[in-house]
Amino acid sequence: MSASSRTSYRITFVVVAAAVASFALVQSMTIPVMSQIQQHFDTSQSTVTWVLTAYLLSASVATPIVGRIGDAVGKEKMLVFSIGALAIGSLVAALAPTIGVMIAARVIQGIGGGVLPIAFGIIRDEFPAARVAGAVSVTSSLMAVGMGVGIVVAGPVMSGLGYAGLFWLPFGVTAAAALAAVVFVPESPVRKPGRISVLPAVLLSTWLVCLLLAVSQGGEWGWGSPVVVGLFGAAALLLVAWIRSESVAAVPLVDMRVMRTPAVWTTNLVALLVGVGMYATFGFTPQFNQTPEVMGYGFGASVTESGLLMLPSAVMTFLAGLVAARLASTIGPKTVVVAGFALAAVALVLQALWHDAIWHMLVSNALVGLGMGVAFACLASLVVAAVPADQTGVVSGMNANIRTIGGAIGSAAMGGIVTAHVTASGLPTEAGYTIGFLALAGAFTVAAIAALLIPVRSERQIERALVADRDAEALAGA
Repeated sequence: MSASSRTSYRITFVVVAAAVASFALVQSMTIPVMSQIQQHFDTSQSTVTWVLTAYLLSASVATPIVGRIGDAVGKEKMLVFSIGALAIGSLVAALAPTIGVMIAARVIQGIGGGVLPIAFGIIRDEFPAARVAGAVSVTSSLMAVGMGVGIVVAGPVMSGLGYAGLFWLPFGVTAAAALAAVVFVPESPVRKPGRISVLPAVLLSTWLVCLLLAVSQGGEWGWGSPVVVGLFGAAALLLVAWIRSESVAAVPLVDMRVMRTPAVWTTNLVALLVGVGMYATFGFTPQFNQTPEVMGYGFGASVTESGLLMLPSAVMTFLAGLVAARLASTIGPKTVVVAGFALAAVALVLQALWHDAIWHMLVSNALVGLGMGVAFACLASLVVAAVPADQTGVVSGMNANIRTIGGAIGSAAMGGIVTAHVTASGLPTEAGYTIGFLALAGAFTVAAIAALLIPVRSERQIERALVADRDAEALAGA
């Protein structure tokens, strides 16, 4: 397809945005309704947790690998593949007759995690250089917005359409997005050819699975149990083996030289800390809202009501994503990231200490959404701007993956804090949530401090680098 006949980047953006938002919805819609899914399948608490764990493990493995394959064979192909996996997984989940089939469907859905790095790569390939930062910011913010919206709509969807509606809705959206990707998204002009090294891919998958399995199931199996300790040990050994294999591979899956650059490792550190705070905030704030008022805190909200109390966060995250690029061009992306995470930290301190009325929670949730929204959007731009075009997919995939690992760590830590402070009835005390929210505020505070370490280029330097990348690709293809 010639440059003159390529699809308008605006149409491409609509397709990419729909794909990213769909993945985020699928990721979060099941979180508030796990107890209803447990009742629907008449299964145990430990079994139903695999509805989340299986998805988490699958996405962690698929995200960087799909990103690298997209860099090699074409991002358009892998976008269709990723969205197709989301659609098929959603269809299987909607029709699942047993909890086993449901868990298998979630594994298929997790493959769709590749949409985020692929989306960033397509934006970098197709958009005018001056528009890349803004498009990446909005697309990245859609991830956080989608998670927030998923928690908000889960209750109403479950009430109106039943359990299967949680999956019929994303199936319709993702199926349409996959078809639109085939029709409208052009073939990638930027490639990193070469055979994908199998050993690094296997080692990456195994150490990620060991680590996330230990983190996500440690509370259930016991943190000191031989299985959990063994998984942590295996993850550490396999991580070392993976780094070594990547360093000697002729065509590495993840280029360790790129990962060691200051702009990449500092951004990944921030992503880890952000994952700790963001996922746990989305997961445990609705639980706080649902706590019966007889406990002396909480609002006795239903699943639907507790989701609606999260609406200010989703709205503010969306609005923040729209203005983040403009803010970054005025005061610099690093300043926006630092200020955003600092605001999120302050908001969580408010949530920990000032939660006696519903409007208190609405204010703190809105501030959390605003802070995370602007920072999250600009963080992705810093990652994309820091690496060569043919590394965009795998590096942004690893960044998303590290954020997922942080999310697993944060959720496990918050769960441990809350469950360590329970009454005889089994319900958490107010102190558990207070300490937990303060700990999440600490994670965002450290993220803001870590963001100060990120080296950045000016917007004009980034634009010149993008143009130079494309000129070099054009010369190579001539």
